[in-house]
Amino acid sequence: MSKHQESREEEIDLGSLFILIGRGFSRFFNFIGFILKKIYFFFIYILLFVKIHFLKIIIAGLIGASVGAVLEYSKADKIYASDMVLQPNFKSSRQLYNNIEFYNHLVEQESISSLSAAFNISEEEAASLRKFEIEPLLSDNDVVESYYNLIHSIDSTAINNYSYNDFKSSFTEYDYKFHKLHVESVNSTVFSKLGESILASVVSNQYFNKLKSLNKENLYRSDSILRKNLYQLDTLRKVYMEVMKEESKKNSQGTILNLGDKEVNVKELELFEISRTINKDLKEISEDIMKESEIINVVSNFQPVGYEIKSLDRNYIFLLSALGMLLVICFLLLKKLNSYLNTFKQ
Repeated sequence: MSKHQESREEEIDLGSLFILIGRGFSRFFNFIGFILKKIYFFFIYILLFVKIHFLKIIIAGLIGASVGAVLEYSKADKIYASDMVLQPNFKSSRQLYNNIEFYNHLVEQESISSLSAAFNISEEEAASLRKFEIEPLLSDNDVVESYYNLIHSIDSTAINNYSYNDFKSSFTEYDYKFHKLHVESVNSTVFSKLGESILASVVSNQYFNKLKSLNKENLYRSDSILRKNLYQLDTLRKVYMEVMKEESKKNSQGTILNLGDKEVNVKELELFEISRTINKDLKEISEDIMKESEIINVVSNFQPVGYEIKSLDRNYIFLLSALGMLLVICFLLLKKLNSYLNTFKQ
């Protein structure tokens, strides 16, 4: 076979390949165009349906809104809410969540006497409670900081097999620093009487109290040791200062240059760096003592007077108006489907 024939066959093969690729792209874009066309006609159909039955849908919405308005303004009680932001320590967040869930069960079961005893309030105030719920204030910084503390507290070879993504996937709602407690009631002034009992239900736990005492003791011990180290460094720095003065006097009395000053200056810089590190550690310990002096820190307490809840998902006017329009639309669609089935049968 000649080179000319081989070249011609290669050109034919390449041409066939380009034709196949072109057909593939053509079919792909035709498919995309078909889908877009169907979506376009679907929206047009919806608009035509709304245009034809617009008056019926509006009338149904108005009727629903009217009924909703009667129910909305005839509600016996308005719902008020208040929030508390907490920072649990010593992994006490799980206990806190369990207690809040227990309170919510009491509300759902209408256990008025149990609620009254739990919060030391009157039965009338206990009957006004409607909901307890708690959720974490999500923050990626909490995850990063927890992972940073983990890798500095365990062996470096062990952490190599435990990536940040693995740690993040195992991070639960209980592991976040801050949590928001939300309470609802028909009594706008009952919230300030709940906070102390909620905290006491966790703070009274002996296990957490032992952890708090042990942690406090360790922090104060570390603080004392660091302060002693800092005092010893100050004393040592004074000694080096005296050495520098003596060396300076010797150099001023003759023409001999003493290189000992260089070594003294280097040691003084090292002492200064160590002193700065100790001061930094003392600051961190002081912050830890402040943060971990309680089992649960109250970042933001309940407001003395709760705020009224006015969300759309609790508004009868909106809900019944939307329900009325939805029912009419479903009825019209079923009617149209029935007509289509009758026509198809014929």
